[in-house]
Amino acid sequence: MKPIQVGLLGIGTVGSGTFNVLQRNQEEIRRRAGRGIEIAMVADLDTERARSVVGDTAKVVGDAREIIANPEIDVVIELIGCYGIAKALVLEAIAAGKHVVTANKALLAVHGSEIFKAAAEKGVMVAYEAAVAGGIPIIKALREGLTANQIQWVAGIINGTTNFI
Repeated sequence: MKPIQVGLLGIGTVGSGTFNVLQRNQEEIRRRAGRGIEIAMVADLDTERARSVVGDTAKVVGDAREIIANPEIDVVIELIGCYGIAKALVLEAIAAGKHVVTANKALLAVHGSEIFKAAAEKGVMVAYEAAVAGGIPIIKALREGLTANQIQWVAGIINGTTNFI
C-alpha cells in the first residue's frame, strides 16, 4: 500500500524533530499502522536550512501553498507557530480536503472553534494531541477510550510549561 504523503510546514526545532522521528521510525510505523508515512514535501522560508535537514528525501519549497495545492499530499503538518499565517494555511489545507496535524497551542486557543468547524464541514481531521498536555496521549483516550462516559470537565496541570512554573 502506498505510504501516506505528508507535507510539513516549518522545519525549525519542532519541525526538524518531527521529520527525524518519522524518518527514523519508518519500519515501526509501517508495521504498526500497516502503511508508511512519507514526508514528501517540506515548506520553510529558509529553504537552505530545510535542505540541510531533509537532504534529498523530500522536495523543499519556500511557499507552503505549494504543499496545500499538491493533490498528492494527504496530510499537512503545521509547525509554523503563532496564529497569523498558520491559521490561513490550516484553513486552506482543510478547504483543499487535507487532514491537518498541529502542535500549535496559540492557533487552537484563539481559532480552534473555527478550525474544527471547517474540518467537520469538509470531512477531514485536525489532530492536535501534541498541542495539549505536553504530548501526553489524553485527547485520544478521552475521545475514543471513554466514549461511554459523560465527562463534564478535566482539571489539573496539563502542559509542560505550566508544570515547570
